[in-house]
Amino acid sequence: MAKNLIEKAIDWGRRKSPWIIHFNAGACNGCDIEVVDALTPRYDVERFGILQQGTPRHADVLVCTGAVTLQTKDRLKQIYEQMPEPKFVIAVGTCACTGGVFDGCYCVNGGIDSVIPVDVYLPGCAARPEAIIDAVNKLLASLEEQQKSEENTDE
Repeated sequence: MAKNLIEKAIDWGRRKSPWIIHFNAGACNGCDIEVVDALTPRYDVERFGILQQGTPRHADVLVCTGAVTLQTKDRLKQIYEQMPEPKFVIAVGTCACTGGVFDGCYCVNGGIDSVIPVDVYLPGCAARPEAIIDAVNKLLASLEEQQKSEENTDE
């Protein structure tokens, strides 16, 4: 069944204006500084429609940094569950992808994917702001391709 006009408008808005929320699951702050740097006027992510939100209830994309610790595991899960569907997760930095140098520590649970599903992995220590912006753009491009393929199968 083909999508109606309202659903198409919502999909278009989701692709053209992703709202993100940033969560530090236990990072050393290297990747956090890079995420914050990517949101400054120097890189001007607002030209892509990317806006940072303070609440998960308004966010489309969860940008996570750091290895998941036992202390932050439940908070991360709660933030993810509060986000409306469809929701996407980007793991920024080696620690968020695999646990990094902290993997194997008594209080580290592992990477972000040990708690919630991850859509895009962005390794690096620390990941550059340009790479973070590129990861968000690739996520949106894959979302657009997915929506186009769904429209073609519906016809």
